[in-house]
Amino acid sequence: MAVLSFQSPTNFSPTSIPRSSHHRFDSTAGTPSSFTGDGRLSSMILRFPPNFVRQLSIKARRNCSNIGVAQIVAAKWSNNPSSGKPSAAAAASSASAAASAPAAAAPPAVVALNGVEDEEVVAAEGAREIGLEKDSKPSFLSSDGSLTVHAGERLGRGIVTDAITTPVVNTSAYFFKKTADLIDFKEKRSVSFEYGRYGNPTTIVLEEKISALEGSESTLVMASGMCASTVMLLALVPAGGHIVTTTDCYRKTRIFMENFLPKLGITVTVIDPADIAGLEAAVNKYQVSLFFTESPTNPFLRCVDIELVSEICHKRGTLVCIDGTFATPLNQKALAFGADLVVHSLTKYIGGHNDVLGGCICGPLKVVSEIRNLHHVLGGTLNPNAAYLMIRGMKTMHLRVKQQNSTASRMAEILEAHPKVSHVYYPGLASHPEHHIAKRQMTGFGGVVSFEIDGDIERTIKFVDSLKIPYIAPSFGGCESIVDQPAIMSYWDLTQEERLKYGIKDNLVRFSFGVEDFEDVKADILQALEAI
Repeated sequence: MAVLSFQSPTNFSPTSIPRSSHHRFDSTAGTPSSFTGDGRLSSMILRFPPNFVRQLSIKARRNCSNIGVAQIVAAKWSNNPSSGKPSAAAAASSASAAASAPAAAAPPAVVALNGVEDEEVVAAEGAREIGLEKDSKPSFLSSDGSLTVHAGERLGRGIVTDAITTPVVNTSAYFFKKTADLIDFKEKRSVSFEYGRYGNPTTIVLEEKISALEGSESTLVMASGMCASTVMLLALVPAGGHIVTTTDCYRKTRIFMENFLPKLGITVTVIDPADIAGLEAAVNKYQVSLFFTESPTNPFLRCVDIELVSEICHKRGTLVCIDGTFATPLNQKALAFGADLVVHSLTKYIGGHNDVLGGCICGPLKVVSEIRNLHHVLGGTLNPNAAYLMIRGMKTMHLRVKQQNSTASRMAEILEAHPKVSHVYYPGLASHPEHHIAKRQMTGFGGVVSFEIDGDIERTIKFVDSLKIPYIAPSFGGCESIVDQPAIMSYWDLTQEERLKYGIKDNLVRFSFGVEDFEDVKADILQALEAI
């Protein structure tokens, strides 16, 4: 079946938008049409891809700098043939005629997009016109495991192909067939990514897949997790603003907050993850723009009561962003518990193969669009080849995470009972300070276990060096097990006393379990413990 892709035929570029908000086109039977030249409508125009309506209303609006009202109308019309054909006069009108029409007569959907608010107006108008469903989760995919495989792909993509796998679109820019097409785009009558920094068809598939998994209205992917976090903070926190974060977090995130944000006059309140009273005091004392924390945190896997902190923050107009990298969207749905935004380092569990960098932000369209606008200026664009690797990695994510959850949970219990281990940090253990919270908001407790060897730094180094399966490396969430000593890997530039301020002891070990056989990993860890 012939389909129409985003590259429209030359004669499918209406240069005038009819001014009636209720009847976009008038039927004129027997009048020659510019679509075919003989009064008939080409099947190339009628046969849109299955998700064409969603592409033009959600994807184009969310990923391009402009929204094509004419395309939304065409999508509506193509799915409702009885609504009438476009008139020849409307199709043949010139751009100059459209420009000279009185501005007051334009309906809301034709308002120029000057910012996020205008974009929301167009989005709402388009949704009403075509009966758009904002939920990108297909009804026949009832489980997260199926979503990781098929979401964003099974019902069609913005790439015309019969390939099962999503193609990689390697391009730095998108061309216009003629100047009139460029003018249509600039005047919001057609859609295009225009430039590689503003969007890519392969990247869209990844964003749709993550949105379906997180249950979010919009997702923005970037070149790394840190890129996602920093752009989000810069976009949402005004100069002179205030944010709240927690003591236990990824060190580079803390460095950005403590060293760089103050240059913009932004101040930070740091609280313990369980300090609800401290959070209430901060949002009541300051005009707090954002509460940003991890759950579970790095490296002690502390858990924040997402529902409670969201309730507290929302009363004062404060946004809540949860970095859910350690949890994964499979183990925790932060948005469902009231968080406004979720950040992930795609490099970890979502990519899952220790071979690609990426990050994402999930949340409401309006908020994510505000972040996207700054992202288009700053860059940090995810390469489409990296997007493909993420898509491929997500297809086995539910299998990988299930194995990693299981291995980590069983090993945490074994380590806690071992005489050469003094303390174990894992939210799945009853001894964990937020175990009751983790049980309520997580379906699995993740594949990372942190623990302290009963001994000094030398004894801990001997344990790590005695391991045969895991790599000594600064990441987690991949197929291969990884181990590190945070005191050396992440805090070696600080003195021992300075490290202790963050709770980082010399005998602390962070172990990320891969997908190896449990018995093999167990035997390796036990022999390494025996070696010390």
